[in-house]
Amino acid sequence: MKLHLGETIRQLRQRDGRTQEDLALALGVSCQAVSRWENGGAYPDMETIPALANYFGISIDELFGYEGNREKKIDAILAQVEAYDIPHDGDDTWVEPCLAILREGLAEFPGNERLIITLAETLWEAGWRRHGTWRRYGEDGCILYCYDKEKKNPYWSETEKLCIQLMDNTRNAAVFARTVAILVPLCRNYGEYERALTYAERMPELNCCREYLRTEATDGKEEAKYIGAFLLRSAMECAEQIIFSLISDLRNFESDMPIQKVKGAIAQFDLICDDGNMGEYHRFVSLLWMYLSRLQGERGYYDDAFISLDKALQNAEAFSAIADGKTRTLTAPLVAGVEYTVPPTESARNAPAILPDDWPFWCNPDYHRVKAELEADPRWADWVRRCRNA
Repeated sequence: MKLHLGETIRQLRQRDGRTQEDLALALGVSCQAVSRWENGGAYPDMETIPALANYFGISIDELFGYEGNREKKIDAILAQVEAYDIPHDGDDTWVEPCLAILREGLAEFPGNERLIITLAETLWEAGWRRHGTWRRYGEDGCILYCYDKEKKNPYWSETEKLCIQLMDNTRNAAVFARTVAILVPLCRNYGEYERALTYAERMPELNCCREYLRTEATDGKEEAKYIGAFLLRSAMECAEQIIFSLISDLRNFESDMPIQKVKGAIAQFDLICDDGNMGEYHRFVSLLWMYLSRLQGERGYYDDAFISLDKALQNAEAFSAIADGKTRTLTAPLVAGVEYTVPPTESARNAPAILPDDWPFWCNPDYHRVKAELEADPRWADWVRRCRNA
């Protein structure tokens, strides 16, 4: 039992990226004591056992080798949250159930970083849905955030505490990256630009990211597959930044320029997936078409706007048709071999039906006037009907 316990302590410590010194300091024992435990030369005092289990975020039974289904249980907890498909669920009905699931999970597995970072991400999104302020434009036309109001967002206050906890303790690179991805925009929303940039500088450059390095890790068909995956992910990120760049300055909307830029963003996907099979990216492309319809409507190009709405519906239907959990492969030359799976979540299966509720998705500048104009056109009611019945 001693040998088994010692080996378990060593494995758990290495799993979390902690040193013997870290463990000794946390438990108030000497480094020599930890070394003897791991080498099977001694056994922790019974008074130390609960603290030892809590340090690793496991139960005492699991510490003694009765590991059971710990990771499977955590996977199941996270799967419950993922089933809500939060990034694509436009309302906020998921907030209470998802937070309850994660808090209950942390009560059972205290200190588990996978649960903590997921709770932080969920709170971050909940803060937008429940208390996120409408971004405004300054006198120079550039977008601004309401710093004082943002700091009073209760969801974001807890988010920041969890993220700081992870930043100070995690040795897991993936958890660290997810933490920074929250802290940077959070600090920006608080008006703490230097702090946001400091966090951002701790991340690697674009050509050092995981998706890029995969393209240099293999050759042959595997290399081609990873290049295709990188192209699509890059197209999506580039398209979103194009929209954010437009949104950042109100003066951009004084001409047809935004229409041409969003058309160009869509064209990236037509170029990469030139056979029309965009797989899981059909959903994102449908959102681009929706935003384009809004821009066209604002400039008085109503016929073009309704053509774009039809394109949005077509892509949403294509996405909904593959939301069955099956693994499929893209077929265009640049992405041949790229595999994808779309989970059969409610929002995925009902992607066409929720388009009218999500329109225009990116809400800046204020879209209410153009929405009223489009809704007054009989073609809007017909489009909504076709979306609901798709």
